[in-house]
Amino acid sequence: MKPKPGSGRSIAAIFAMPTLLACLSLAGLIAALVGNDIWDVLSWFALAGPVAIVIWAILARRR
Repeated sequence: MKPKPGSGRSIAAIFAMPTLLACLSLAGLIAALVGNDIWDVLSWFALAGPVAIVIWAILARRR
């Protein structure tokens, strides 16, 4: 799939943020399964990150 002429964004640029969010979510889920204590804290931050980014993106788009 090629970008439309004049759009100026490559496929890599389009899928960079969704890939980052998926990797962050996966790391959070794995951290939650691996252990306790510090791993739980890590998983909370890793799973809250994508949620915060999506909320920020929705609010920024409404402006």
